[in-house]
Parts: sequence; structure tokens; C-alpha cells
Amino acid sequence: MSDFPGSRVIVPFMWWTFGKGLIGGLTHALARLRVYGAERVPREGGAVLAMNHFHYMDPAAFGTACPRRIVFAAKVEAHRVPGLGQLIRSHGTLSVRRGESDRDALRRMRETVRNNELLGMFVEGTRQRGGELGEAKPGAAMVAIQEGVPVVPAAVYGTLEWNWNLRPVSVAFGEPLRFDEHARNSRGYRDASTEVMDEIRRLWDFLAQAHELGRPVGTPPLRAHLRSKAPR
Repeated sequence: MSDFPGSRVIVPFMWWTFGKGLIGGLTHALARLRVYGAERVPREGGAVLAMNHFHYMDPAAFGTACPRRIVFAAKVEAHRVPGLGQLIRSHGTLSVRRGESDRDALRRMRETVRNNELLGMFVEGTRQRGGELGEAKPGAAMVAIQEGVPVVPAAVYGTLEWNWNLRPVSVAFGEPLRFDEHARNSRGYRDASTEVMDEIRRLWDFLAQAHELGRPVGTPPLRAHLRSKAPR
């Protein structure tokens, strides 16, 4: 569902003109978007952007904040919504069947990073409507470990309170994480997913504090501890 004739030409055109242009401009205006740590996103090469998810505004916030085009992975149900499906496919969004094995989706996600693109995944698997962060599913870590690419953790804050009411929204990007020494098995994916979610939580806490302080200009602090090897 993500491929159609001429997509290699249409997708960059749609991203720059409609995505970064119209949607990006509206997001900045209506959400008073503030971005922290965008310089941490690798400007080239394959990578996985691992994000939390609260609200339908989140893809627009991350897409506007990120300096690179994001190839989002979205549930197949979103692709079937009239209008929305055509819009997200025109931006190159991949379709994923939730709650079941989807080998074709995994293959296309691996191909995305192998083609030096930035794959965007909401690691909790679905929106967290209760306002608390959820647990990370293994998909993002699995793609990163199998393809040997970094994971860039990212968090969004404020979208739960946003409803066309000009409430402020902020996005923070963390340092790229590498899991080269994690095993290519369920334990390796689980351990890496936990580390990714820990970083997203740290970024989310940083944004919560920034909002309390009036969102001053700054950069999320560096990680206090970097694991050099997978747990044994």
C-alpha cells in the first residue's frame, strides 16, 4: 500500500511543498512548536527514529521538527481512511498490520533504512490516551539491530492538551543509540527496546520541565551513562 507509480519523484515533491510547506507552517503556527536537539538527527544514512505517541497531531509535530524526511510506519487502518490514506501514502508512509506478524512490513522497513532513509516508528504501537508513556514494542530495535543502523529517540510533549486551541507543543531529539553488540534475538530486541524507551522517557521528562519553565531555549542534556555492550 506504500508504493505507486512515480513515487520516487512524487514523495520528495510532496514532502517539500505540502509537508514542510503547508503542514509545517500550520503546525508551527497552531501548536507554537518548539524543537530541542534537532542537530542530533543524522543528516544522511539509514536510521530509525523512535517516538512516543499521544495524539493525531504527533506525526505533524515530528515531521515538522525533524530536519530530514521521515518515512513513517502507520497502521493499515490509517491507510484506509478516505483522504488521510492518500495523503500519508503520497508522503511515502508504510502500512503495518498491528497485533500480528507482518513480514512484508518488516521487509519494507528494513529496505527503508538500507536505502539510507530515516524510518519513523511510534514505538508504543498505538496512541497512549491515558497521558502516560507506554512500553516499547520491539519493532524499532529489531530493524536497527538487523540492519546495523542507529536509533534516534525522540519525544513529543503537549499534544494531549492540544485541540486547535493553540496550546504549545514541543519535540526533543536524543543522541543516536547503537546496538551493534546486542544479539539478533528476542532478548536482544527486548533489551534494546527498553533502553530506547528509557531515553524517550528522559526526553519527555525534560520537555515537561521545559514547559513548566516557559520553554526556554536549550538542548536536552547528554545521557548520563552510555552502555557499551549489551547486558549479559
